[in-house]
Amino acid sequence: MNRRISALLLCLSLGTLHAEASSTYRCNSRLVSLDATTAEVRSKCGEPASSSMAGYKEIIDEYGYRQEVPVEEWVYGPNHGMFHFLRFEGSRLRQIDSQRGN
Repeated sequence: MNRRISALLLCLSLGTLHAEASSTYRCNSRLVSLDATTAEVRSKCGEPASSSMAGYKEIIDEYGYRQEVPVEEWVYGPNHGMFHFLRFEGSRLRQIDSQRGN
């Protein structure tokens, strides 16, 4: 992990940056929305600056069965001083947060 991302993660853990949630993320001239697949986001936005496996989450599917799905967190940026954090659960985009770096 590079120093810039490490410093950002330290700032986040200290709570010095303001987070803003969104339902869409604009990368270049393209837009991705919640529920997009990891493949769709990667094709529209390219490779993230960093990504990590955050663990697993238990969900109940549309048939009522419990499943454990992987949770990934991707970071894009900085882009004009903003970092964008995308959280995927079971390869689907579930959360988008943006934070301005120092």
